[in-house]
Amino acid sequence: MKYLVLLCDGMADYHKGPLNDKTPMQLAHKPNIDFCAAHGEVGTIKTVADGFKPGSDVANLAVMGYNPELYYSGRSPLEAASIGIELSSTDIASRCNIVTLSDEDDYSQKTMIDYCADDISTAEADVLIKFLEEKLSEEDLHFYTGVSYRHCLVLKNALGGSFEATPPHDILDRKITEYLPENKRILELMKKSYELLKDHPVNLMRIEKGLRPANSIWIWGSGNKKEMPSFKSKFGLDGAVISAVDLIKGIGKLTEMKVCEVEGATGYIDTNFEGKADAAIKTFKEGTDLVYLHVEAPDECGHRFEAQNKIRAIELIDEKILSKVKAYLDSTNDNYKIMILPDHATPLCLKTHVSDPVPFVIYEKYNEIDSGVKSVNEDTAAETKIYVNEGYEIMSRFVKK
Repeated sequence: MKYLVLLCDGMADYHKGPLNDKTPMQLAHKPNIDFCAAHGEVGTIKTVADGFKPGSDVANLAVMGYNPELYYSGRSPLEAASIGIELSSTDIASRCNIVTLSDEDDYSQKTMIDYCADDISTAEADVLIKFLEEKLSEEDLHFYTGVSYRHCLVLKNALGGSFEATPPHDILDRKITEYLPENKRILELMKKSYELLKDHPVNLMRIEKGLRPANSIWIWGSGNKKEMPSFKSKFGLDGAVISAVDLIKGIGKLTEMKVCEVEGATGYIDTNFEGKADAAIKTFKEGTDLVYLHVEAPDECGHRFEAQNKIRAIELIDEKILSKVKAYLDSTNDNYKIMILPDHATPLCLKTHVSDPVPFVIYEKYNEIDSGVKSVNEDTAAETKIYVNEGYEIMSRFVKK
């Protein structure tokens, strides 16, 4: 038996918005997803437990079968594992975004213009992060380059020093005054970063090209490392993850799953969809039992208020990933199961994550059923009345024989 989890990040949405009371899931042409829905189990799942903020970190941990109450302390320790940072149990890791802020003299009066500085390239970001490491690092404080705008700050021997901070993608176009961290050392780092980065040659070249400058860091998502049991010890299956983002790769590494690298995987709508499908097929052929294939594109489109791109992202997942992997699995003549779901909703009208339950589909090749729905979306999933309240139970539900 082979198992495919197709995690469509942020795919679910609200009716209110730019699509005449429809959602991207309702408008997208997704025949392969809908086939699985018509012949499988369809319902809704609460991926974000009460008391947790609606993020991909908490939600993906749950979908992978790990109770966030036991295994979550913050986003950045998960990403640090992917970057290759060795954390001790007393270290605090924080996400360090490179962002674009407006140019008011008073830092606290600036506005969050862009949480990703126009999708800054990793090569450019690496220059800036290394510059900050040179200028701002201390014996117990270091910067590490990640991917694109996503990087890491580590405070050594700082257990108990984690802090609350708002993700920058939640405050687009807002003045940052009321969202600044209360931790004085962290706030001072952010202020100093602006003075160092605003006239850096990388940013001056970006401005000449008409791109937004990466003129500040924004520090959030702090936490300490948690010990996690391996995926195989929990479920008896060899697992692999395929993703463009460090968060998912980090969870994979911490749970001893295989982490597959795909050239051209960007996390956006220009990602290498077919490359991800090929990686899944290759991994199955090599003997892996379960592939957790994560696609970030719908989420990014939701954050950017790109309605048509969000619809198209869902269509590309269906056309270039699911159709190809399903065709391979069909060709083996063996039984297999596919689970399709978002980790959370990212409504276009809000441009950020919410905690609402999301649709899920579980399809089994040699155990097809009539779900009662012809197409899966937020409404049809709710109409089935099938509801999973504890998100971390969905993996056990999926892999049970």
